[in-house]
Amino acid sequence: MKALFTYDYGQEKMAWVQELGYEVIYVHEKNVRLDDHTKDADILVCYNPFPHLDIQGMESLKWIQLSSIGIDQAPVGYIQKAEITLTNNKGGYSIPIGEWIVMKILELLKNSSGLYRQQQQRKWVMDTNLLELYGKTVGFIGTGSIAGEAAKRLQGFGTRILGLNTSGKPAPFFLRCYPMDEMEEMLKECDVVILTIPYTKQTHHLINEQTLGWMKDQVYFINVSRGSIVDEAAFLKNIKNGKIKGAALDVFEEEPLPENHPFWGYENLIVTPHNSWISEMRNERRFALILENLRRYMNGEELLNVVDLQKGY
Repeated sequence: MKALFTYDYGQEKMAWVQELGYEVIYVHEKNVRLDDHTKDADILVCYNPFPHLDIQGMESLKWIQLSSIGIDQAPVGYIQKAEITLTNNKGGYSIPIGEWIVMKILELLKNSSGLYRQQQQRKWVMDTNLLELYGKTVGFIGTGSIAGEAAKRLQGFGTRILGLNTSGKPAPFFLRCYPMDEMEEMLKECDVVILTIPYTKQTHHLINEQTLGWMKDQVYFINVSRGSIVDEAAFLKNIKNGKIKGAALDVFEEEPLPENHPFWGYENLIVTPHNSWISEMRNERRFALILENLRRYMNGEELLNVVDLQKGY
């Protein structure tokens, strides 16, 4: 059985895959193409080779293991039609993203970026408008593993933690979870709104003029999910008029964010380059999942993190 990797996890780890009984082929993701070496692979372990790797020519392909949580880069229509199993890296980046969310909430409430600008300008000006996180209501749109790790870490700050998911099902570390059709009620309670829901056709521009209008005046907003869940024109209007007091965005509709994009110009907007998932443990956790799924696949066992292609996550 042949496994095509588009990322090199190192000689030792690749040897572990071979010890499971696989023939391992490695081609860097930027260089991988359909050819005599790749076309007969049974398994594809990758992030996003799809712009230049025509998987429709891979007639033996039965399973794709993504290194990402999101699946919007994958040709889902063909994968579904060809009955290819798709698995993702759900949970693999939840700890660093959870830490990043807590950090950005505090940076926004404590105006860290403004104080850093003063330091660079050698200005000694006390800011008397800083806020406490204690007692604030923090709402997560999406209550999956990322939201769960952030909510766990917020327990010690004395916050009220609310969640929004499809059915309103309870989740650990959340005081209450609302169903999607009660989004307005939930948002009206939140001092901080955090977007952690998967991107699907149904969540495209979920954050729009209407849903932003449901939020409190001077709300804080954080997005670590996907940029296309936010209507950027509506968002810009509301950060400009002060409805959104401050925001931290790690994801955008167009990435890299163009140099002339207006997001760069707002002092109350923290922009980071899709960086929230990075940590020194990212490859260890990612490979641990890959190796376990390869073991399971070889033994005919149920795989972890199988994506429901109808739901999109």
